[in-house]
Amino acid sequence: MDKVNPSYYREGIETADYIESHGMDYMQGNVIKYVTRYKMKNGLEDLKKAEWYLQRLIKKYENNYGGKE
Repeated sequence: MDKVNPSYYREGIETADYIESHGMDYMQGNVIKYVTRYKMKNGLEDLKKAEWYLQRLIKKYENNYGGKE
């Protein structure tokens, strides 16, 4: 097993390639990473990590835009 780039990172579109192709920052990339792999790795723990990063993104957005689109 490749511990650096395991198979669950490479199913379909490789997660890192998808993140880079969309110009995502660290927090956005982590949301995608954890949601993509949760079924194959840490289950609920990964979903909670994704939620943590998503909450940070929401706060950042609200601080920058006042919650307005």
